[in-house]
Amino acid sequence: MEITGLKKYKGTTYEVETDNQRKIYLHIDIITDFGIEKGMKLDREQLRKIIYASNFRRAYQYSLYCLDYRDYSAEEIYEKLMKTYKSEKLCLDVVRKLAGADIINDRRYAEKLARRYVESKKYGYKRAKKEIMLKGIDEDTAESVLSDYTFYENLVYLIESKYCRHLRDRNDRKEIEKLKGILFRYGYSFDDINRAVREYFENADLSED
Repeated sequence: MEITGLKKYKGTTYEVETDNQRKIYLHIDIITDFGIEKGMKLDREQLRKIIYASNFRRAYQYSLYCLDYRDYSAEEIYEKLMKTYKSEKLCLDVVRKLAGADIINDRRYAEKLARRYVESKKYGYKRAKKEIMLKGIDEDTAESVLSDYTFYENLVYLIESKYCRHLRDRNDRKEIEKLKGILFRYGYSFDDINRAVREYFENADLSED
């Protein structure tokens, strides 16, 4: 196979035409890296490497574009790339390069997610762990980044600052059970919820005294 045409196409992209009238569009970096020029002869393996390098570059640049807007786990960016490029090898190679350059870092991302879910949203351990893992973080990392948090304080905070209206009457079982359901969905255990509700009423009694 011989390159019969090489001309600038758009911006930094060049149009490469072969003697079988195939047209390939390559970035100037690929043109330079492979020394592509008119009259150059290529075998099938050389052409495969050029096309792979071109696709890799596009996929890598696309990843950087996505990461400009928000963080991704390795699994998330891999799945995003697969939707466009379909090649497992290509997408895994891009993810490895991103991780090797510390552009993506699952531990760092998990720590950021933990701050969001625990400190801002006040989720309990179970809900916070679930949400972190839904972002493609493995279970061990999720558990590790959550290990330093004290969740019971957040539970007490939620009751006292946001949901105390459900505890105006200790005999209103309907409202109390409604509150417990809300807090359970936040990710707290019923043991901790029952303890926090009991302590809330005990503190209320002390205040009245």
